[in-house]
Amino acid sequence: MRAARLHEYTDDMSGGLSIDEVDAPQVATSHDVIVEVEGAGWCQTDNHIIEGMWEPYVPQPLPMTLGHENAGTVVDTGEAVDIVSAGDQVICHPVQTCGTCRPCRQGETMYCENDTFNGLTTDGGFADQLLTSDRSVIPLPDGVDPADIAPHADAGITAYHATKKAVDGLVPGDAAVVVGVGGLGHIGLQCLDAMSAADIVAVDIKQSARDLASDLGAQYTLDPESEDIPGEVEDITDGVGATQVLDFVGADETTALAPDICGAGGDYHIIGYGGHIHEPAQALVNGEFAYQGNIVGQYTELQELMALVERGEVDLHTTRHDLDEVNEVAEKLEHREIDGRAVITP
Repeated sequence: MRAARLHEYTDDMSGGLSIDEVDAPQVATSHDVIVEVEGAGWCQTDNHIIEGMWEPYVPQPLPMTLGHENAGTVVDTGEAVDIVSAGDQVICHPVQTCGTCRPCRQGETMYCENDTFNGLTTDGGFADQLLTSDRSVIPLPDGVDPADIAPHADAGITAYHATKKAVDGLVPGDAAVVVGVGGLGHIGLQCLDAMSAADIVAVDIKQSARDLASDLGAQYTLDPESEDIPGEVEDITDGVGATQVLDFVGADETTALAPDICGAGGDYHIIGYGGHIHEPAQALVNGEFAYQGNIVGQYTELQELMALVERGEVDLHTTRHDLDEVNEVAEKLEHREIDGRAVITP
């Protein structure tokens, strides 16, 4: 079968992956599930993996097939699998967990001590077929196209995971700021709108992204290149500041906004990454705000997100690309030329 493989780390996205012929996966354990991939979302994390940014944090045996946002049709299963069968359409949580370690027993599946992560530590879904497990697949609602839904496997649940935490700190009348209305941000904004009564302030340098934010429920949109974001947030909130901020960019210039836009006791959720936090400790003490990191959501949160999708509360804006276009997609994403989410369709 065909697979888009990373052979060595590089900053040059034009040739980061090669299309190779590899053996198709086979059922080896009783809980294995093999999925014919119909959609695999391209993520900024894929660019970071190609650059080698994740190598210091997790083992990455190269060459490796990338792609961690996967959905498709089950073609084979192990003998113990009863949640799905051949012919079922599924979305695949990117992590295969053991189910028996302490974090798994506590429901904190993303902290599993024995996990494997498709496209990060083991072969992913930029390929004709994907090997996963019955602990990672969720049957799709009738009428849902796997290619339309695939990015929810990571972008969706990461945005939902952060938003779910932020919503706990929001009441009607509060302001929530969404920084970056791209592949993750446009999902997080919809989750905020569906799950809270807060006023939503969207910040993005692109007019198309700000227009999308308005269409998706933002009450205010701001351009950081032409507007003073702290001053605008102060005016919008009558000097109180934002109760919750969700930063889907995670660059130095966005994380630096926290002391100036977070209200007292507020939370600044970092979802996008690549930048740094360079703030004096006194800024946190003075405002008693908190930086909050966010990883990809849990299996159960993917189930919850699918419920919002089925109700029509969350919609993905996607473009489709052939498998042999993977490097073109990587380059476009590197230059912020993709609105919403790109989906590879093997």
